[in-house]
Amino acid sequence: MLRFVLRRLASALPTLFAVVTISFFLIRFAPGGPFSLERPLPPQIMENMIRAYRLDLPLWRQYLDYLWNVAHGDFGPSYIYRDFSVGQLMMQSLPYSLQLGTYALILAVLGGVAAGVVAALRQNGIVDYLVMSVATVGVTVPNFVVGPVLSLVFAVLLSWLPAGGWGDGSARFLLLPTIALALPQLAVFARLTRGSMIEALRADHIRTARAYGLSRRAVVVTHAMRGALLPIVSYLAPCAAALLTGSVVIEEIFGIPGVGRYFVQGALNRDYTLVMGTVVLIAVFIVVLNLVVDILYAQLDPRIRHD
Repeated sequence: MLRFVLRRLASALPTLFAVVTISFFLIRFAPGGPFSLERPLPPQIMENMIRAYRLDLPLWRQYLDYLWNVAHGDFGPSYIYRDFSVGQLMMQSLPYSLQLGTYALILAVLGGVAAGVVAALRQNGIVDYLVMSVATVGVTVPNFVVGPVLSLVFAVLLSWLPAGGWGDGSARFLLLPTIALALPQLAVFARLTRGSMIEALRADHIRTARAYGLSRRAVVVTHAMRGALLPIVSYLAPCAAALLTGSVVIEEIFGIPGVGRYFVQGALNRDYTLVMGTVVLIAVFIVVLNLVVDILYAQLDPRIRHD
């Protein structure tokens, strides 16, 4: 297992290198720059700022310098938040995104798996159609619609919950953004679970277990769920990476100071280093979570072994 983990981590380095390289040149080729303001700065001040941030160097030299700095854990200064480095901004905002994303991930996985199992056990029944209809709505309606609707109903009309902000981090402040963030993923988990559970219940070993007289609960929980969870685990890595590193839309709507807000502001202001920092952070999360998923696969499917 240790050899497998080390081998996967080594193979992840070219992936991270490709992500950093493509992102670096894409954002540099985009129109505008970090100091392209509506009211232009005086030429002398502009020249001094460009020199101070080493943007006067050839692009290839900027790229090599950035790779060297990232390899040493330095993501550079923010061009817009000039009193902070990108690393400091990430350290300040990441805990908010992680906490919100963790709650949303738990809600999406538990709620989606439970709904999918119930729908599969009542295939082609009223409950099945109801669950799949709600799941379809959850997938098709974007969260930038769900978020304002939840805020309008429960915060403005009913005055049950705050409309936004982090507050003291209690459940009443985080309930609406957690639901809005988790709902699309919950719907996906429900649809995946229903399909995989129906397929698992038709497998030969399930019919054998029923023939031996095992109870329905034992057949579903002990035997069918093990195989049905494999597609769920496959989707877990990109889903967890997206939720844990912050949702751009949800954090903007509810005023949460997470990573997603900095990504939006960095992209709008052409803050190269800030955008690159968030891209690298998300890429690292995806690599690590994919490794976790591969390890979980071996635990769920005895046919898979990592030497």
